[in-house]
Amino acid sequence: MAKTKVNETCIGCGACTAVCPEVFDLNGDGLAENILGNDTEIPADLEGSVKEAAEACPVSAIEVE
Repeated sequence: MAKTKVNETCIGCGACTAVCPEVFDLNGDGLAENILGNDTEIPADLEGSVKEAAEACPVSAIEVE
C-alpha cells in the first residue's frame, strides 16, 4: 500500500481535488492536503486515483511513496 503527501510547492490549483476528492481537499490556506493523513496508507481502491492526481499536478507537489 502507498502513502501520499502534498509538499510545499503546492499552488492550490485544485487539480488533485478534482481527480481524487476522497483523498485531497483544499485547506483554509487554499492549498491541497491529504485529508486521510500523511502517515495513513491509501486504500487499494484509491491508489490509481492518487497516482492520477499526482500526474495531474502542474507543479509535482504530490508525493506518492
